[in-house]
Amino acid sequence: MSKHPGDTLRTRPTLLFRVQQSSDPASWEEFHRLYRRLIYGRARRSGLSHADAEDVAQDVFKRVAETISEFDLNPERGSFRGWLMKLTHWRIADRFESNGRVPIKPPSVPSADAGPRTATIERVPSPEEEEDEWDREWQEHLLAAGIERLARQVKAQHFQVFELYVRQQWPVLKVASHLKVNPASVYVISHRLTKLLKAEVAKLQQQLG
Repeated sequence: MSKHPGDTLRTRPTLLFRVQQSSDPASWEEFHRLYRRLIYGRARRSGLSHADAEDVAQDVFKRVAETISEFDLNPERGSFRGWLMKLTHWRIADRFESNGRVPIKPPSVPSADAGPRTATIERVPSPEEEEDEWDREWQEHLLAAGIERLARQVKAQHFQVFELYVRQQWPVLKVASHLKVNPASVYVISHRLTKLLKAEVAKLQQQLG
């Protein structure tokens, strides 16, 4: 049974719902900040220059702005993340084509009976290996975004404890001496911030789709 449009409003990720409201520029700013790194990074790793990767990101966001209001109404697109991956791949390919070059890892191509590229590329499945790579990049992206949020929420010294002990894996006594804190506090702070980080990443996964 097909979903009623009202059902999608209840299940749609929070941020995706907010950016569909054109009168909410703050949500668009957050959306851009969270997704830009992922899109730009993929473009750079494909072999594009900084300027071309910036253009790819701009083109992708332009296309998203044009179509996101109808996103949930098109079941062929699947998840937003999958749709964004396909859209990014094709904008990268377009940039290489305009430069007269061949991408290092060319995206998959539509079937011979497909219509014009602009109208059909978002529906073309990507190879499994590209999806796996995109998923790995996505997880790294979520972690980085979660860490940025965490840094804004907690005391600077507490985040330094987390950064040195958890992420850089300094010995607890070295962290305590460097930051002039009790060794027991290193354990307590690190445990608390690790839980907060997991919660932030889970929240991002829900919001971003």
